[in-house]
Amino acid sequence: MIERIWTGHRSVVVAVSAIVVVAILAVGLLIVVRPGGTTQASGTPSATLLAVVSPSPTDTPTATPSPSDTPAALATPEASPTPASDWVYADLDGALAPKDHAHRLPMAIMVDDHPDARPQSGFSSASIVYQAPADGDADRYMMVFQEGDGLDIGPVRSARPYFVYWAAEYKALFGHFGGDAKTLQQVIPAMTKNIYNMDDLTGGGTCPYHRIDTRAAPHNAYTNTAILISCIAQRHYAASYQGLPVRTFRDDTPLSQRPATQTISIAYPMGAVGYTFDPTTDSYRRSVTGHAQTDLANGQPVMARNIVVLFQVTTIDPDSEPGHARPMVANVGTGKAIVFLEGQAVVGTWKKASNTALTRIYDSSGAEIPLVRGEIYIQSVAIGTGVTYK
Repeated sequence: MIERIWTGHRSVVVAVSAIVVVAILAVGLLIVVRPGGTTQASGTPSATLLAVVSPSPTDTPTATPSPSDTPAALATPEASPTPASDWVYADLDGALAPKDHAHRLPMAIMVDDHPDARPQSGFSSASIVYQAPADGDADRYMMVFQEGDGLDIGPVRSARPYFVYWAAEYKALFGHFGGDAKTLQQVIPAMTKNIYNMDDLTGGGTCPYHRIDTRAAPHNAYTNTAILISCIAQRHYAASYQGLPVRTFRDDTPLSQRPATQTISIAYPMGAVGYTFDPTTDSYRRSVTGHAQTDLANGQPVMARNIVVLFQVTTIDPDSEPGHARPMVANVGTGKAIVFLEGQAVVGTWKKASNTALTRIYDSSGAEIPLVRGEIYIQSVAIGTGVTYK
């Protein structure tokens, strides 16, 4: 059986062999038998067999995982369970999460992917991660947080127009360190009703950001979700999701119906991105340039539940600032897409009707492809980019 356990930062998929709840009414004890045979007893008398055991969002695992731990090795929290009524599905990734996290205002943060910026912080806590071309041979990430608590996020970098249009899909807080002239002078001003701008370099102040001294600028600006949320309150921005459309999600298929493996490779100029499917967790382990990624913030492996590849027209922006050859990714319109989930590949079509419309993915019959609940990685690549899988 597959369960999602809240670790205090986000829910994690784990493989659970069995959880047996036995109520001994004669002595009024509730005994929880956990995997491995350990037990926990509560002295509260009860005449009713309790059938729901859910970890609390404030629980602390009995052991802190090391960077080499996989999600299956995480311990189940031992504290009193959170009532099932306090758990709901999050808006952005459909994952089950505590109610006070599941509907928070999305926070879309631009993150560097220059080799000097690796390894980055924040991947394992994000609900959605975008990767798209940036200047020259570089690419850039936008990590979007909702139910997950990122202890450290960065390095934070500058914005580009197409990332603003993705952030506008969720009316998100948009965190960045400046941007090109077109983004700052045209795109963001036009999106003031569709994003909550939080720029460090152009009047946004230093509220959510700090520099570290262990990396050289410009690869040393960081933030975290706690300080971002405090800055949202200071600026009187909305604290919760604004009722925009959401994607379609579904539950996992049984383990017996999942393929044993799937490998994916997506070409980017500064290193191919790879994914390897693990049927026991129904997740993909992510790698860059052949090396497994680890979130520097917490030592957790970087995992994905869904990978969505968008083939999009990528050119040099003719309206970019003089002296620069800025990329232009046509992320409004329609084009080919491949969705990878549960060890399967579904070839379809992406559609984004306007700058603020939600990007949706449809299969060959025209039906929207439902994603499995959990982390979504959206890989924007130029048309003709090599994507191989088996």
